[in-house]
Amino acid sequence: MSDIRIKSAFVSVYCKDGLEAIVKKLDSLGVSVVSTGGSWDFITRSGVSAGKVEDITTYPSILGGRVKTLHPGIFGGILARRNNETDMKQVAEYNIHLFDLVIVDLYPFEETVASGAADQEIIEKIDIGGISLIRAGAKNYADVLIVSSRNQYDALMQILDAREGVITEEERYRFALEAFNQTSHYDTAIFRWFNRRNEVSAFKQSILTGHELRYGENPHQKGVFFGDPGLIYEQLHGKEISYNNLLDIDAAISLIDEFEEVTCAIIKHNNACGIASRADLKTAWEAALACDPVSAYGGVAIVNRDIDEAVATEMDKIFLEVVIAPSFSGKAVEILKQKKNRIILHRKLVHADAASFRSMLGGVLWQERDRVNEKPADMKPVTERHPTPEEYEDMVFANRVVKQSRSNAIVLVKGRQLCASGIGQTSRIDSLRQAIDKARAFGFSLEGAVMASDAFFPFADSVTTAHEAGITAIIQPGGSVRDKDSIAYCNKNNVSMVFTGIRHFKH
Repeated sequence: MSDIRIKSAFVSVYCKDGLEAIVKKLDSLGVSVVSTGGSWDFITRSGVSAGKVEDITTYPSILGGRVKTLHPGIFGGILARRNNETDMKQVAEYNIHLFDLVIVDLYPFEETVASGAADQEIIEKIDIGGISLIRAGAKNYADVLIVSSRNQYDALMQILDAREGVITEEERYRFALEAFNQTSHYDTAIFRWFNRRNEVSAFKQSILTGHELRYGENPHQKGVFFGDPGLIYEQLHGKEISYNNLLDIDAAISLIDEFEEVTCAIIKHNNACGIASRADLKTAWEAALACDPVSAYGGVAIVNRDIDEAVATEMDKIFLEVVIAPSFSGKAVEILKQKKNRIILHRKLVHADAASFRSMLGGVLWQERDRVNEKPADMKPVTERHPTPEEYEDMVFANRVVKQSRSNAIVLVKGRQLCASGIGQTSRIDSLRQAIDKARAFGFSLEGAVMASDAFFPFADSVTTAHEAGITAIIQPGGSVRDKDSIAYCNKNNVSMVFTGIRHFKH
């Protein structure tokens, strides 16, 4: 393979943005153009002469536009191998017009689905000819340059300007690679729409672009984020967001979305080290910080109300790596920007995906997201003493937090404020002891506090230890063969306990 000079181009695009400059440049280089219906109209109105595809196929566009380009005269001109003697004899025999450049995009299938269109309209946006032309041009990149998206027009124009229409093998390969990226993504989107009822057990995901990170979880690991974070947040200030920042941001958003009331949370290593709900954001921040001001240093703060000057002033008194809010006042941004590297994110109100997945063992684990949020009506009292209204309120709060904490998880709450949590331990009693020790270390009294557990207690030792620490109400899924032992202890010691029947493991 070697460099080629573009002499003839095939153009058929749905979106005409940016096309005029391209075809005028091709015309100035003496490149002949063949085009289809709407594209031909656009090109000729731009003052560039072009041949019609019908002149090659001898057929008009038929079946409501479903068939326009599916013809040997077109595909032969793209797929013919110039260095293959048999191919070139057939090109001469059948008078096939060769194309060196193919500019084709695809019908906006994903956009049509997103618009809520009816099924038939969506089906009509499944491109047949376009995707076939793109694949043909990419397959024969040895002899053809394929441009499969208007996002490549700038790169194409630079190449045309630089060498007057001469294209290198490396350039053709790079464009072909992007073409297969486009077609595979398109096919995945179509399959996912057809399989929206999950009738075929297959895992297909496609994200067109990736953003290379400074490194992965550790400096010796490479890291890339595939996706568009701009859909979730707008970065107003700060350094480049890292792999670990992204994990914490995701954990922070998942947690804050559990709450409708005014709430502030502080995240460290994907877990809450502080969270509180209050009547106003300033006191919510102060209460959240009081949970564990040591761990809060360098953490991720997230709120579900606008940050004003007063709240920003308090937040700026501690080093926070990331601050996330629905919006910020101008003065608040000025205050928070005083730390050069602090990441300030304006969070957009986008709901989390309905499913989550992770790679392992050479495959992928997929599951629905845990969207269950128990209310008092979902809590079954199993003890003689039922919770008070205040205890119910705290149990709802605690259960939301434990749901978003790493298992085994225990959360202690009092007055809609996290007192402490025990997370990631290999035994539930160890998680509880960790939480009690931490609460005491930061001066919290656990008298009248509630305890939430993400799973049942295998033994009564946890309720015994909790009661001895001052806890008066417990929320847990229930389901242990020894539940009766825990219930008996609670009844004997006037502790209220409710079962939800819902486990909230998070690993």
